[in-house]
Amino acid sequence: MFDIGFFMRCNELKKRLARGEIKDRKYIIAGLEEFRSKKHVVYNIETTNACNMKCKMCPRTTMMTRKVATMDSDLFRDIVDQIEPHSPELWSEWESFVLQEYGIPKNAMSENHFFLYIIPRVMQLHGYGDPLLDKNMAEYVGLLTSRGIPSYFSCNPANINVEKTIEIFKNGLDYIKYSIESVEDESHKQIRGAASDFTESYRKIVQLLEIKKKMNYKTTIIITMIDLNRKTQEEEFMLLSKAFEGLDVYIYLKSEDQQWYRQDFHGTKSIHWSEFCKHPWMSMTIKSNGEATMCMEDFDNEIILGDARNERLYNIWNGDKYKRFRLDHINLTKGIKCSERCDMKMVGDFLPQ
Repeated sequence: MFDIGFFMRCNELKKRLARGEIKDRKYIIAGLEEFRSKKHVVYNIETTNACNMKCKMCPRTTMMTRKVATMDSDLFRDIVDQIEPHSPELWSEWESFVLQEYGIPKNAMSENHFFLYIIPRVMQLHGYGDPLLDKNMAEYVGLLTSRGIPSYFSCNPANINVEKTIEIFKNGLDYIKYSIESVEDESHKQIRGAASDFTESYRKIVQLLEIKKKMNYKTTIIITMIDLNRKTQEEEFMLLSKAFEGLDVYIYLKSEDQQWYRQDFHGTKSIHWSEFCKHPWMSMTIKSNGEATMCMEDFDNEIILGDARNERLYNIWNGDKYKRFRLDHINLTKGIKCSERCDMKMVGDFLPQ
């Protein structure tokens, strides 16, 4: 989830900033702080950073040095005890805002629809690991469902265990995303590593769709392909779309995140990656070891803003470390990941230096 209230409240300020109408740092600091809710909103809980894939576009493959950890189940439950879903009234206001500001209806199917209608309302249960490798995932989904909090995670279809996945569906998972880069096994392995494939993954997804329909489970199965700027990218996505034609899936071509890592910037069609970064004011990320970090893209936990193992989320969100971090985004502080190894613009990028 993220704070849709903050997103809406800062909308006019965002537009003025983009037009170069605001020059005063103190005005920006005061405005963003006024719009920021003192009640924390958690974007994602990375329950594990274990992964058996070797994806060439993921910094986990070649750069991540933090230890592999799986979150203690008591900690997960404690975190969930501290979060709440958006109210129906606020969500209704958000849907009207999205339609008016971005022209995207709630029954669409696209990259930006996914960001604006799905991501804001769900608890995301992945980070730099595969949730299917966490034996507690079905229990976690059930806990969130019992609290009225929608749930979602992205995973590698090669790791599908049909029986365990059906248990997760039964417990109320709202969305599951499978990332597929080719309809040919060898091509898929070249991108995501030897443990990946298409043929067996496709068979299992079709089986899950059949069981889901029979049992009337509500889980939406999402299929994505990442736009890696390949010469055959359009053809690859067309073949993937054809493979799932007529099946009950939500499918789209996804812009590549964090292109700085491959030094191959080829643009984005994502609203999220086109606007200035709002995460310091609208969302919190909790990693598998309990550390609260700047966002899910902090693969090595370089910017630690608190520790959920011994701090309340409210205190972390309103603490001095977060205050300094927000100022870092406005002042373009050098030497931190946000200013040197991220594709997203910071607020300070729109202010005179």
